[in-house]
Parts: sequence; C-alpha cells; structure tokens
Amino acid sequence: MIVFRYDKTFEGLLTAVFDAYNRNTFPVKLLSSDEIEPLFADACHTVITDPEKSGRVWKGLEKRMMPVTRNMLSYVWLSEINGSDETIFRYIRKVFDSKTSIEMNFADEDVLQVRNTAQKVNRERHRVIEFVRFQKTADGIFFAPIAPEHNVLPLTLEHFTDRFADQQWIIYDTKRDYGYFYNLKETTEITLDSDTLILEGKVNEELLDPNEQLFQRMWKSYFRSMAIKERINPALHRRNLPRRFWKYLTEKQ
Repeated sequence: MIVFRYDKTFEGLLTAVFDAYNRNTFPVKLLSSDEIEPLFADACHTVITDPEKSGRVWKGLEKRMMPVTRNMLSYVWLSEINGSDETIFRYIRKVFDSKTSIEMNFADEDVLQVRNTAQKVNRERHRVIEFVRFQKTADGIFFAPIAPEHNVLPLTLEHFTDRFADQQWIIYDTKRDYGYFYNLKETTEITLDSDTLILEGKVNEELLDPNEQLFQRMWKSYFRSMAIKERINPALHRRNLPRRFWKYLTEKQ
C-alpha cells in the first residue's frame, strides 16, 4: 500500500497528481502531515506543493474537460466532505487515463459522486447569497456573519462585489473563522476576533450604527405585515429556509 502526504490544499492535491504520474506510483491513501499511516503501508511519499506542477495538471484538465465540469472539482474540494480529496484524485486519474470523455459516465461511482457533491455545494452557495443579512456598524462598514455547511464563501464573492460595489462590506464565516473585506476597490481575505464581535449570529450591539436597530425594527414590521397567516406552511418554510440560517436573519429574531 502506497500513501502520499500533502498539505491539504487544492494546489497540493494537484501536485500529488503530478508526482504520482512522474513516479508512476499511485497512492491508495492521501494523508495530511499529522495523520497516522495505515498499518500495512509499504511506502510513503511526501508531496511538496509546487505551483508550476499544479498548474500543469490544471491546464491538462482544461484540454480534456469542459470548463463547467472542471470547476466542479473545485466545488467538491470546497465541500470539505471527508475523503473528497481522494475522490478528486481518482476522478482526475480517470480523466487522464481514459481515451474518451468520462464527464457523462454516471455509471462510474466517482463521476457520480463528483456531480452530486458539486450540486450540494452549489445549492449552499445559493443559500448564502439569499440569506446573508448585512448590519451597518458604527464605522460605516456593512457586516454579515454566516456559517455555511460547506466552504462556499469564495464562490459568492463575484455576486456580492457586483451587487454591493458602492459600499464597504465584510462577510465572515464564523464556522471557519475567516472572511472577506471589500473596500470599494478590491476584496481581501481577513480574520477577526469573532468571539467578541459576533454574539449569537448578530453583530455586538455596541458596535452597530445608531440607526441600525431602527432599520431592523422597520424590516421586522414590514415582514410581519406582508405575511399571510392563512398560508403559513412551517414544513415548506423549513425546507426552503433551513433552520441553521435563522439566527442570521433579522426577520427571524
């Protein structure tokens, strides 16, 4: 049994693919630096992430796959589902080894898994876009905490940068403790002390703009006045609006 160790980055995974073909040795397991090797491992190769190698693999996939399908591999990586890196590795190997396209071969377990996982991540991306609620802070920055099931924040940046191009904003993933700050010119990744900044899914009231709570009360009032009590369907509501997002929604407080 051959195992590879890598740094658990997407570039590192692509470098592992390059090393496997270069060495003509294909791993059964992909491990991080601190994971214990399987009992019957015959050899272990440590992958050193190399942007040039990973870039060559990505370009090779570009020649053999449709852009939308190749992007699905990025979605699967961002799913953070256990074992997704090994699924991606096997999928890429099948792409390179097959003389014909495997993209529509859903009888293959890995092809089907990549498609299904990418769809799950894409649905979560849409939920974040729909359910993010900004709160204006005292310094004029609009802040939105969120904790998506998958690591989809990078997939939403194009939407928010285009939709809110005229204001400074921060969207922060409290589950993964990182976020993005848009300063009217560019978007940069940031980390904050979220324990003091965010309380129960909302920005600490002491840090809010004086008018923010007024606007929130107005929005709640509008939301209640628009609701038709006779048509309330709790089961359908929970299906379309998962409960895990409720604490971030002003109208649900």
